[in-house]
Amino acid sequence: MEARTNTSEPPGERLPGSAAWPSYHFYDAQLADYESALRLQLKLHTAVADGSIPGALLLLEHHPVVTMGVSTVSSNLLASPEKLSEQGIGLVRTDRGGDVTYHGPGQLVGYPILRLRGLGLDVHSYLRRLEQSIIDVLHRYGLQGKRHGNAGVWVADKKVCSIGIAVRKGVTYHGFALNVNPCLEHFALINPCGLQSEKITSMSLLLGETPAMDDVKAAAAECFEANFGVKLTPRSVCEQ
Repeated sequence: MEARTNTSEPPGERLPGSAAWPSYHFYDAQLADYESALRLQLKLHTAVADGSIPGALLLLEHHPVVTMGVSTVSSNLLASPEKLSEQGIGLVRTDRGGDVTYHGPGQLVGYPILRLRGLGLDVHSYLRRLEQSIIDVLHRYGLQGKRHGNAGVWVADKKVCSIGIAVRKGVTYHGFALNVNPCLEHFALINPCGLQSEKITSMSLLLGETPAMDDVKAAAAECFEANFGVKLTPRSVCEQ
């Protein structure tokens, strides 16, 4: 499982099975560098942890970057930092679960920030719901997503969505990366999540055409609402 957890959890504010869907803040950050998005995540994490807001979902694309999770095996980074820099790709160590992965334009990245116990979830059930959200998005495009091994979503024998999370004070951050139409050649610079790059695919490759990112983003938001029983209320990133 690609998760890192601190099991110290404060009491939740919502009982499982409650009829009222809590309103979560929804941020469409468009295209953002990894460090800026992480700062926003941590700010929202603090707000959820101290009860200022019930939860949030951040959707965006990143500028090209390779991130190294807490379980990264150094041999899975196949290119030197210098070579990555030459190709305009950043390199960042981060505190999410999992191995090394790539983010870039054409990949929809989602960062759910929510209190697990507030939704009656533990880490395992949270990951399964996150996977199901992506499976439901793929279904809308006629693709049959499935779980396979560690956290993530596959179509047939190739991985289309990676998941790597962290949990601190009972509140999640980091999240998923769904390959819509990224530069798959960049995955050859690493063994993504410990896999050979040939095992990575995209919605564009599977469909034979490129779906509009805004449409995939809207589907991801709707499927997240349905699977987690929350209502997303759009907010401006400038408010944070």
